[in-house]
Amino acid sequence: MKRPRHTYPARLRNGGEEVDEPVGEFGAVVVVENVFHYRQFKPLVEGDNVFGRWVHGTEINQPLETTDPSIDTKHCIIRVERKKNGQLRWLLRDAPSNTGTFYMNDILRDQDRMPLSDGDIITIGATTMIFRAPQDDSDFISLNQ
Repeated sequence: MKRPRHTYPARLRNGGEEVDEPVGEFGAVVVVENVFHYRQFKPLVEGDNVFGRWVHGTEINQPLETTDPSIDTKHCIIRVERKKNGQLRWLLRDAPSNTGTFYMNDILRDQDRMPLSDGDIITIGATTMIFRAPQDDSDFISLNQ
């Protein structure tokens, strides 16, 4: 069964009911619940998506509501851009941060630009995030191809 465009299934805590959450035109990041914070859903925008710990006055467009002290106020960036043919691509980089950004358990160097694919795991501090791409295959590509 093909899912509606820009959605994916997500398990809710209330009874394990399965629902569809909108991913949006440019994809999203799901922040996995842990001892520092509840589950969060962050739709991406075209351009730079700057992730970090929310503190009053921080100028980032993807603030994480967390008490995780190992997340910087500006920690990592996911750049969403369109290629000349109109297809989307996503690039992950460290901001740079003090504790590093991990892609699939490998730490990124400051100069690294890691292409993302649906389901990729990003770790910042003690926090795990899952990258979700729009589900219409014609809208995105992986730079791994």
